[in-house]
Amino acid sequence: MRFLRRLNPAPGLRDFWTEFSRPNPHRWPVLGVSIALTFTIFYFVTRERAVGLPSPPDVIYISTFEDGRSQEDIVASNIENQTRKEALAKREEERLEVRRELYRQLGKATGLDTDEMERKIREDEAREKAAEAKRRKELLGRAGIEQDEPAATE
Repeated sequence: MRFLRRLNPAPGLRDFWTEFSRPNPHRWPVLGVSIALTFTIFYFVTRERAVGLPSPPDVIYISTFEDGRSQEDIVASNIENQTRKEALAKREEERLEVRRELYRQLGKATGLDTDEMERKIREDEAREKAAEAKRRKELLGRAGIEQDEPAATE
């Protein structure tokens, strides 16, 4: 209760009226500007509206496949896509091999031992594959899944 006794507005109002009632040539313009500024701020603050969530967007699904495709059409499409994918991978590997050959020539021209570098790269790749296989086997073992050894991809 003692806290509420300190929140008495009467002394503050008396002090305001004492200062405001003094003869001052600028009191009315200052009061007018203060009131106008206050109402302007309140006007712009109260005009802001936020009513609920925005409506969800309309989603249009685009299908690139015709309706009513048969199983044979789907299998043929998958085979065609796989063939195209393998051709792109083969072309990319050929480009990569050309790039490697250019680097070999550059290395030999600058006096580097490219054969030793390639041997180290193959060892590193084999080590990474072994570590990945070990990690995969460990994860599958934790999940309780038995997996046969994968066939060599090379």
